[in-house]
Amino acid sequence: MILYLLLLVTNDPFFKKFVLDKGVSPFAGWPGKKSAKTMLHINQGQHLKLITKTFVSLTHFKANRHLKLILPRTFAFTELRKTWFSTQPLLGNKNIILMGPPGAGKTTVGKIIGQKLDCVVIDVDNDILETTWNMTVAEKLKDVGNEQFLEEEGKALLNFNASGAVISLSGSNPMHEATMQHLKKNGIIVYLDVPVIDIINRLNLMKIDRIVGQNSGMPLKEILKYRKKFYKKWYDIRIFCEDGASTEVVADKVFDAVKRYRDVDSETFVSTRCKFRHPEERVTPKYFSDAVIEGLASDGGLFVPRKEFPKLSCLEWKSLVGATYVERAQVILERCIHPVDIPASRLGEMIETAYGENFACSKIAPVRHLSGNQFILELFHGPTGSFKDLSLQLMPHMFAHCIPRTCNYLILVATSGDTGSAVLNGFSRLTGSDKQRIAAVTFFPEDGISGFQKEQIIGSQKENGWAVGVKSDFDFCQTAIKKMFNDSDYTGFLTVEYGTALSSANSINWGRLLPQVIYHASAYLDLVNQGFISFGSQVDVCIPTGNFGNILSAVYAKMMGIPFRKFICASNQNHVLTDFIKTGLYDLRQRKLVQTFSPSIDILKSSNLERHLHFVTDRDGKLMTKLFHQLESQQHFQLEKILVEKLQQDFIADWCSEENCLAAINSTYHTSGYILDPHTAIAKVVADRVQDKTCPVILASTAHYSKFAPAIMQALKIKEINQTSSSQLCLLSSYNALPPPHEALLERTKQQDPKYHICAPDVNILKDHVETLIQTHFMKVF
Repeated sequence: MILYLLLLVTNDPFFKKFVLDKGVSPFAGWPGKKSAKTMLHINQGQHLKLITKTFVSLTHFKANRHLKLILPRTFAFTELRKTWFSTQPLLGNKNIILMGPPGAGKTTVGKIIGQKLDCVVIDVDNDILETTWNMTVAEKLKDVGNEQFLEEEGKALLNFNASGAVISLSGSNPMHEATMQHLKKNGIIVYLDVPVIDIINRLNLMKIDRIVGQNSGMPLKEILKYRKKFYKKWYDIRIFCEDGASTEVVADKVFDAVKRYRDVDSETFVSTRCKFRHPEERVTPKYFSDAVIEGLASDGGLFVPRKEFPKLSCLEWKSLVGATYVERAQVILERCIHPVDIPASRLGEMIETAYGENFACSKIAPVRHLSGNQFILELFHGPTGSFKDLSLQLMPHMFAHCIPRTCNYLILVATSGDTGSAVLNGFSRLTGSDKQRIAAVTFFPEDGISGFQKEQIIGSQKENGWAVGVKSDFDFCQTAIKKMFNDSDYTGFLTVEYGTALSSANSINWGRLLPQVIYHASAYLDLVNQGFISFGSQVDVCIPTGNFGNILSAVYAKMMGIPFRKFICASNQNHVLTDFIKTGLYDLRQRKLVQTFSPSIDILKSSNLERHLHFVTDRDGKLMTKLFHQLESQQHFQLEKILVEKLQQDFIADWCSEENCLAAINSTYHTSGYILDPHTAIAKVVADRVQDKTCPVILASTAHYSKFAPAIMQALKIKEINQTSSSQLCLLSSYNALPPPHEALLERTKQQDPKYHICAPDVNILKDHVETLIQTHFMKVF
């Protein structure tokens, strides 16, 4: 029997826009070899397919699973993408279109850019509208009124065409749909985002008291806020214009941003085990969309940006002090995600969806003063009550945007407690066809998490998400998933048979880790906004961690310009990370996982540590390969002394016993009326022990205490421990403590748990179960 494998080679946004739609073949002159069994074919005007012929029977293929599939972004495609953007002048035949409210400085900034690029500058108000109407814009507005003005303004631009120019729009142009669609076809739209209060001050100084909509009786502030939704809809690039920025500075920002937009190869990713250490060395590029889709690199390493993290200036950070969480997220992520991977306006829609009514607190991740110079960063206001929601309400939308439209994806997740329910909840919020082609399965240690966490994971199962209990610990679950990813025969079989690829939503996935940077930066800005510190003052952060992802994202926030001083790693009795930071020896020999009151950090193999060691060792992929292969085969590795000292410049570590954990919960409640969950209590104990008291410390509160009711009741010496989860949560809620009860968690206890599967700790058994789940959800290819 002949098998025909039809697979989309790439999901790249540039490819979709400029290759697939035009039927251009990126394989012209492709250097790859053509074998007897495999041939490449371009079906022009449709999707690019990889057609694989093999003369083996379907049953034989199923039995042996020996066909290996290679689905990388090809060298030829990379060159095509690079050629389209990078070999042309900055503008080429594109226009730079400046958009923003009246008083944003569009005309002045446009002139500066035009001089720099030696190109035509067109001011819509003066050069098009007034010429067309033979009157000033103000006269026209007075003559025809708001609605008629918008319509005539739009019509005046519908026949306008330009190429290689800088165009300054009027403040109201973006409110006309047809006009913006017309301009966008041949332009890069740059939004000058100036704070509303600055615009009002500028308009007052300019004595401009008449703009579209002002005679409706609506205050100017409300008019400007109303217009923002139109600006957000259309822009390709946003320039955040902080208070006091000169037009020259803004023009430079526009120039640099357009250059970044055109240079699609400026922000690529490499594996932590890549042998090339320097940017000029040749390596097949991976983009943000690749890192999100693939999760784990093919060599077993983790994806990291090839260049340093983008850094915001002090003025830019200060401008975000009074901003909302959503506004901060938008600025940070726009700097970290190339607009070719996710257009800025689409990214904004995702952020607003992710951090909306599904969070119980409007501040999303508020900071609360605990006592002295200690502050609590509350990361548990999401729908599943843990910090995982801060990334997993956003990551599924990014994932759905990045993947090919013609392929199914199954997300495999290992959880030590909180990730599982957060993944299932996040991916269940996808809509339409996205939910039909993306599903998730979470593996959790059957007897290694709290009772409520288990109920929550099981209860979070939806039509596109399942929970599987494994009779082992978290480390086995995580290792099993990595083995599945690295088994090309297995993944190839799933792709051939079911048109389904595997990916991950654990923090090994870059798309999962990146959003965590936001809340660390936001916490610092909140301390400034609340008057506890001034911007530039140093702050320590103390984070309970086992997989190193949460604390690593704080390190990334520092790289972006947040002045964190020390990162305090807080461990429970599974303190392999603490031992490593103190000694440089990562040693799993004769160490067994201990089940504790803080199960989410009951981890011995810390995946994200590899990302930080890659940075500490100056991107030495060969060393990473050596160290982590040695950890796998010999259960230990030792870091050189000079690298240990470098690590200890930023990190302090200690661990907390079970007794001290419960004691911290008890003492904190009786002194401040605040109930810590066991993970946050670990952080409190460690911070009390190692903090030098010279600067504030932010304790990351990673989960709501309701998820660990038995431990809390034991710590508070409440005798009624042997109750149902529902009654335990209701009892704790009656204490009127801080933080308040988590309504979503209380609602969870009222729901009946569906059935779930339990598997033995055998990778082959888990593989078979994954295949069965795929069979029930996705349509077979053949």
